[in-house]
Amino acid sequence: MDERSAVTRGRTLDHAAKVYDFCEPILLLGKQGAYNREIVALLELEPGQRVLDLGCGTGELTRMIADSLDAAKGGRAVGIDAAAKMIQVARKKRENDTCRFDVVAAESLPYEDGAFDAVVSSLFFHHVDLELKQRTLAESFRVLPPGGKLVIADMHLPTTWMGWLVSWTSRWFFMQPQIAENIRGMLPGLMTEAGFSPPAIRAYYFGYIAIFTCEKSGGGHGTA
Repeated sequence: MDERSAVTRGRTLDHAAKVYDFCEPILLLGKQGAYNREIVALLELEPGQRVLDLGCGTGELTRMIADSLDAAKGGRAVGIDAAAKMIQVARKKRENDTCRFDVVAAESLPYEDGAFDAVVSSLFFHHVDLELKQRTLAESFRVLPPGGKLVIADMHLPTTWMGWLVSWTSRWFFMQPQIAENIRGMLPGLMTEAGFSPPAIRAYYFGYIAIFTCEKSGGGHGTA
């Protein structure tokens, strides 16, 4: 019996699972490898760390992270996605001793407080509305220890005319007000409201995708 997708109000991409690995490199204009490598480098991984990948899709980034970890030292990357068909593909193609995949909604994580050393997300937050963004960031804060790292790559304020055109066209073509929240620049403020340190933009891609890094502040607190 097939595992069911997680219950969520956010968008799930079960319908795209079979073609996702073909389409994503096209959408990233052939820069997917460099983009993923930059995210992995910003995590500054150590072999024994535990990393959670939110909205992992078919798990390519999760596996790249896992390849830098050592199971014998406790290292593991866990990729989660609400879409069960995405997770089925990820498990078949990429699961191993340091790489695991769970059908989970990012706003309702089943993991213990401080269970991970780092949380990462690539192109997930523009699929969920403001409330789910807040709940996901609160959950990310909860599963990290003080000083734990958060790396988010997602749509943000456009910096070029092409970035403006692509991002706003995407918002109206796909009828996603969630995209508008991102490209109006809401994400950094939501991260600090959840208790994280002020995020730094470490890279920009295509004039509208920013890669942020920040840490769980010792005295901060998330909001459920």
